[in-house]
Amino acid sequence: MALTREQAWDLLNEYNKGEFHLKHGQIVGDVMRWYANELGYGDEADFWETVGLLHDLDFEMYPDEHCIKSQEIMREKGLDERLIRATASHGYGLAQNDIEPQHQMEKVLFAIDELSGLIGAAAIMRPSKSVMDLELKSVKKKYKDKKFAAGCSRDVIEKGAANLGWTVDELIEKTILAMREDEAAINEACASFDA
Repeated sequence: MALTREQAWDLLNEYNKGEFHLKHGQIVGDVMRWYANELGYGDEADFWETVGLLHDLDFEMYPDEHCIKSQEIMREKGLDERLIRATASHGYGLAQNDIEPQHQMEKVLFAIDELSGLIGAAAIMRPSKSVMDLELKSVKKKYKDKKFAAGCSRDVIEKGAANLGWTVDELIEKTILAMREDEAAINEACASFDA
């Protein structure tokens, strides 16, 4: 069964209550949609977004079974095996997870999951609190500081870039652009409500 964005959002909310996890799911979903369009998979942009939205479905409630429990949940709900595999692949290398990212979409998810958190943390430190004026050099400076956003694995980011055949700089630049587009859309939507 394929999910609409609304159904995916409802499912995410069923297993996640914290604002952080919900926001992270939204950001990764939006970034995945951007990459789908950017890399020539525009006809699958909805699917890429759903994968990003649901990639951490089980993390809040089942952190010790991350990427394992989500597979059970999704199978119980009769969801597409392609979605189940794609979401689980971002946890490749975790103790119980040997699902290696293979498709371009899975490789992008693996690469940007941790990175989007690091970029978001770097943006919050700016006076603007925005990615709109965030540049590669600022992120690289924070990236090199292992204490900054310490929960964002640099090893995973580097492996992810290598799997895509990109440098870390290329991955960071592209992901900043993706997050800028997301923020611009959010700002535009908010402005229309104020009008």
